[in-house]
Amino acid sequence: MVECPICANQVRPAKINDHIDSQCKDFILDSSAEPASSTSPKPAAASTQQPNGSLSSQKRAPSSFFQTPSAKRQATQSKVLTPAANGSNATLKLNGATKRTFDEGPGAGEYDAPLPEAAAATTEGGRQQDSTSANDDESRRVAKRTKTNRAAPLAERMRPQNFSEVFGQELVGPYGVLRSLIEQDRVPSMILWGGSGTGKTTIARCIAQMVGSRFIELNATSSGVGECKKFFIEAENELKLTGRKTIIFCDEIHRFSKAQQDVFLRPVEAGSITLIGATTENPSFKVVNALLSRCRTFTLQKLSTDNVLNILQRALHMEQSGSSTPLSPLLDDELLTYLANFADGDARTALNLLELAFSLSTRSEITKADIKAALTKTLVYDRAGDQHYDTISAFHKSVRGSDPDAALYYLARMLQSGEDPLFVARRMVVIASEDVGLADNTLLPLATATYTATQQIGMPEARIPLAHCAVALCLAPKSTRAYRGLGNAYAALREPGVAGLPVPIHLRNAPTRLMRELGYGKEYKYNPNYRDGKVKQDYLPDDLLGRRFLDDRDLGTEIDPDLATNEVPDVETASG
Repeated sequence: MVECPICANQVRPAKINDHIDSQCKDFILDSSAEPASSTSPKPAAASTQQPNGSLSSQKRAPSSFFQTPSAKRQATQSKVLTPAANGSNATLKLNGATKRTFDEGPGAGEYDAPLPEAAAATTEGGRQQDSTSANDDESRRVAKRTKTNRAAPLAERMRPQNFSEVFGQELVGPYGVLRSLIEQDRVPSMILWGGSGTGKTTIARCIAQMVGSRFIELNATSSGVGECKKFFIEAENELKLTGRKTIIFCDEIHRFSKAQQDVFLRPVEAGSITLIGATTENPSFKVVNALLSRCRTFTLQKLSTDNVLNILQRALHMEQSGSSTPLSPLLDDELLTYLANFADGDARTALNLLELAFSLSTRSEITKADIKAALTKTLVYDRAGDQHYDTISAFHKSVRGSDPDAALYYLARMLQSGEDPLFVARRMVVIASEDVGLADNTLLPLATATYTATQQIGMPEARIPLAHCAVALCLAPKSTRAYRGLGNAYAALREPGVAGLPVPIHLRNAPTRLMRELGYGKEYKYNPNYRDGKVKQDYLPDDLLGRRFLDDRDLGTEIDPDLATNEVPDVETASG
């Protein structure tokens, strides 16, 4: 047996570390069971009168080698003996000692259990005393966590803890593919692709809780390759020593460069880590193909208004149950529906708006209309992401389809969200030639003038010429003859041998005497020298003679089956 340097109790040598880790509560040997012939020296002690008249010696203080510094020792009272009612040896109790909590460092964990009954201090009536220090520690721990939780934003406090609380994602629903894999403990490395507030981080944390793996969360905006490699080494050691897997959740993984993403290849392929990457960008463009081939891509759907409304109702109910003061009657279902529509499928935005509504509703004489007016929000639009390309594509196709209402909607949506107006003006210059083309040659100068006007006057006035040009392009007749003709020429160049056909010798330039002697341009007929400019002369290479690239039709001849029969014009009559 050895003597604990902290509490001076007798402990087996093999259990001394476990005894210290348990805050000197467990693995204590009963001194009364020691043999009488024990030769271990007994420390000098002060006598304490027992109820049965016997004396009990107080154990000596620990060696100065193990003593804490004086600044800390002042806060810790000495150990005194409390008389036992049954005549047994006195037990130790810490008077006013401040022990470390779980949040403050080692010392709590699997051994954090109440004191054994034999080691608990008792009163003369035989009743067990309350362990005030342990209760104080627990109360401080709960108070600290509660205070931290209340300081977090509402969106963080309302984050689901399991898949049953996740709304709007069939992947983790009762019959979801991802949920089935996790329940079978077959968590693959994956890329979660979805818009902001769709639940990417929440799903990753729920996965970590369900499988019981070691979970490391990092963000590509604040982490580097060196930190990632350190995590890889720790994960590999953890797997070898304990067999426990490590899940690394990398948020905004598209922010890593292509070279930085390559560091994940070896540990993911070796299985030493399970990677869960989250991105709001299309992984086909933002994640390297080698990493995509090692991960499964799961697409998270945009939350519907009903899903967001359910999330807001759940948050309101939890806030009501956790608050001693009643919430304002202004926070009714009608206001929650209003916020859900404004959130545009973003649960985080909806909860942030609700939290702001909580604060506004506490003001006196405020109305629901005032709250709605204060909760203004810029449209969800990422100028550098898929929203940028999707919206301009919808605008272009609306103009091509001669729908001025849709074109104005997408134009206003882009301008309201801060899109570069010159970007829209450039696209309308393209539309003027690609879609209107030969049907109305005046639209190209109009689109060019619109670009110049936008460049000169800027926003917000530039919205007027932009709308003018957009509506004119919508109402103009359409012709894609030139555009399709160029496409036909490009298609011909992809045929074997076509791109290298020699230019006819009479069309070649002859700037030197040698070229003229070789016959370059000799038989060329200068059209303006002939009546009406008409001559008999070939311009295509010999192998392409008779080939046509420009069609006679302005538009195609296909008929949309969704149109009613009476809406389809007679093609022969129209062409005749």
